[in-house]
Amino acid sequence: MPEPGLANLLTLEVETAGEVVVIKCHGKLVSGVTDVLYNRVCHYFPTAKRIVLDLSDLTYMDSMGLGTLVRLYASTKSRGITLELVNLGKRIRELLSLTNLLSVFAVVGEHGTTIRM
Repeated sequence: MPEPGLANLLTLEVETAGEVVVIKCHGKLVSGVTDVLYNRVCHYFPTAKRIVLDLSDLTYMDSMGLGTLVRLYASTKSRGITLELVNLGKRIRELLSLTNLLSVFAVVGEHGTTIRM
């Protein structure tokens, strides 16, 4: 549960179509709100085959946010679910590249790409 005042840092929009779940992240993925994303994604584990995180409106991510993406990657992979990142902004792409995680994630499309469900 995010602390009061932190709840507005990250908001999520979810679209589902069969076994595909698209979660659009708005704001900042930082310490104090990372469980919001993790718990929302985990909710779809029983039915999803593909989970897409649309990061087009994610403006900032700290090390806890990065750790949450890695944790989601491990959790989805162990369940046979595909996790994709789409629409990475310049700062998020640089962070993933700097930490050598860009090649670990399935990064699909450029900023502004429409997601096929």
